[in-house]
Amino acid sequence: MNTEEFVKAFYIEKQDFLKEYLSKNPESVVGQLIKSLKLTEQQTKIMEKIMNNSLTDVFYTILMGLDGSASIGGIQESYDLKDGKGNRLSGDIEGHVYEYFQENR
Repeated sequence: MNTEEFVKAFYIEKQDFLKEYLSKNPESVVGQLIKSLKLTEQQTKIMEKIMNNSLTDVFYTILMGLDGSASIGGIQESYDLKDGKGNRLSGDIEGHVYEYFQENR
């Protein structure tokens, strides 16, 4: 796995969370709670924006924190990330995070 694939995997995970939370038959507690609100179509669109932006903030901050470009719990430092084969995954995380989470690549 390379750095871009690592970041892309987080982006896909974010998209999967969003899809589950807003599905018509959610299995997650969050999705069931949202469904229980019985939102109108307009309210559902607003909820989607809220959830999308919230998940983007969370994943973006975690990835930037792992890269050393943001703090995690008030601590900012770089981490040396490697996949199971020893391939280095850190270094250019910031650029890929921006592409996927801000430009919706």
